[in-house]
Amino acid sequence: MRAKSSHNLPTDSTLLRNWRRWESGESRPDDFYAPIIAAAFDTVTAAFFPKARPNRDDELLSATGMDTLEFIGRLRMSDVSAATLDAIRITAERLCCEYPYADPHALHAEGTSWLRRITSLLDGRLTLAQHREILVLAGWVALLVGCVDYDLGRRTSAEATRRAAWSLGKEADHLEILGWAAEMAAWFALTQGNYRGAVEAANSALEDSCHLGVGVQLAAQRAKAWARLGDRAEVERALGKGRAILERLDHPANLDNHFVVDPQKFDFYAMDCCRVAGEDRPAESFAREVIRNSTRADGTVRNPMRVSEAHLTLAVVAVRGRDLELALAEGMRAFSGKRRSLPSLMWIAGEVAREIIERYPGDPRTRCYLEQLRALSTE
Repeated sequence: MRAKSSHNLPTDSTLLRNWRRWESGESRPDDFYAPIIAAAFDTVTAAFFPKARPNRDDELLSATGMDTLEFIGRLRMSDVSAATLDAIRITAERLCCEYPYADPHALHAEGTSWLRRITSLLDGRLTLAQHREILVLAGWVALLVGCVDYDLGRRTSAEATRRAAWSLGKEADHLEILGWAAEMAAWFALTQGNYRGAVEAANSALEDSCHLGVGVQLAAQRAKAWARLGDRAEVERALGKGRAILERLDHPANLDNHFVVDPQKFDFYAMDCCRVAGEDRPAESFAREVIRNSTRADGTVRNPMRVSEAHLTLAVVAVRGRDLELALAEGMRAFSGKRRSLPSLMWIAGEVAREIIERYPGDPRTRCYLEQLRALSTE
């Protein structure tokens, strides 16, 4: 074999020295020697001397024309200031705190407007941390808008917004938003009489939420559903789980936020389950406690929707005690509240109606209650 003119064949000692360097990986033969060595072993060059793969980061930086510092710097650049994010955080919190008492139409309009503004930021340049936080803030506002949609009787819009909130929570990997999206699904199912569906919706997120406030709410919705399915053991199990989660949680700093579960709300859950189970004495006791805890010292009501359901519970207890006048008076108090969740109110008021019809089917006062209930449904 003749060597190319550009290569003088090395001496035996030089070849041996080079061979050892090649074997140890200190160096590799050039394009002249590599195929010769491979051929000596009856194989191809790439089998013995594979080409080194380029570093992916170097490849990316080379393709973009950026050095490492510039590349990292661009990842940290943002069009959104810290002040803007602070303003959005404050606004999202405020909207969630206004849920129990604000005019639902005005709250829905403002919430929807802010949701558009927040999501529009995702089109700009954001850091990775900012991108996730904006997804989370949008998720909270979407949950709020979905709740108000449902309060106003807009089932289709409420479900679409709930699903959007779930998607935002999924993209942000935020268990609490995912838990509240599941809780809303359970609430929707409950008020529509789909009790098995409510149990399934609550179960879908309960285990992942056992260290979060929403876990209490999921357990409560599960208990309400089992109460209406007549399974007392499952009711006790669900309430016990909710109570255990609540005991492990720190006391919340802001009790006004709709998506914060305060310890006093557990009486509200227990009230519902006792009423449905026919346990009138504890149901009445819980109802009065709910009204007391929801009323400020000046007589104004902090949680009008809870209070309305408490009055309906007192109406059920009264009609079972054969006091129709008291039952109707409590029912009218429930209907008089300005802030309502129409599906929830109609659901519980319908249960009261069944109790009244069962005991006073032909009474003119029964017809009066039913007329008030029909008028409520058309508002």
